[in-house]
Amino acid sequence: MLLAVDKVYAKIRNLKYRYIKDGTLFPEEIDQYEPYSIREAINNCIAHQDYTKAGRINVIESEDQLTFTNVGTFIPGSVEKVIIDNAPEEQYRNNFLANAMFNLKMVDTAGGGIRKMYNYQRDRFFPLPDYDLSNERVKVTLTGKILNQAYARILASNSDLTLAEIILLDKVQKRLPLSIEEEKHLKSKSLIEGRKPNFYIAQKVAEEIGKKADYSKNKGFDDAYYLDFIEKSVKEHGHLNRKDVDDLLWKKLPDWMDDKQKKIKINNLLSSLRKQGRVKNVGSDAVPKWVLV
Repeated sequence: MLLAVDKVYAKIRNLKYRYIKDGTLFPEEIDQYEPYSIREAINNCIAHQDYTKAGRINVIESEDQLTFTNVGTFIPGSVEKVIIDNAPEEQYRNNFLANAMFNLKMVDTAGGGIRKMYNYQRDRFFPLPDYDLSNERVKVTLTGKILNQAYARILASNSDLTLAEIILLDKVQKRLPLSIEEEKHLKSKSLIEGRKPNFYIAQKVAEEIGKKADYSKNKGFDDAYYLDFIEKSVKEHGHLNRKDVDDLLWKKLPDWMDDKQKKIKINNLLSSLRKQGRVKNVGSDAVPKWVLV
């Protein structure tokens, strides 16, 4: 099994990834995956597998991702704890095997291997490794490309960000939930804006990295703008049906909203206009016809 690591590594297509950094016209070419990260992930699966479950270690390759899985709970509890504490675990599932692999320089201890994997992804401006610790197994996914240009630009222009802060920003780009403490920390550093769960890059950061348009698309406009816009359109055309209102506002609503959220938002705006006595529905609930009062 130990010798199989090289055989598995040889089967993975570690292609070249090319991208252009800000400030230069010359593309940079790197491996999609840092070889160390591949070997570390495989060796971790071997060292920490729960062999009493008679399970398998899987390595799955897709177009831009590598996924590694092994059975057994993640003893430290969370990956963040391993990275931030940076201290040896007091207990290993396979103590003799883990020590042997460490002595053969196959794995790092004290969470150093996982930290290196995170830093290699950070240096590439790629998404950080994804860990799924559910169902009594450990699943880690490495992504071999840039997912979000804005996130990549933040990493490039803010070299003073801590690894813990980068982990939180990685959650934001992947639309993963933040805890109250995590949200407060990022907002205190003026890195994000918005309301839970739809956070986006803060205005100050967007301006620094040249993403003003993306910021505006995410933030959207004040309700007063939408209300006035609807009222003005009703005045110009005499009346509007629901499809007219949807067509009017759809592309002006924030980019983070999905179709359902946009429908609800437009419902609320029309309800607000009606309560303010500015428009009324002279049609039916099923087929509305909005006119000025």
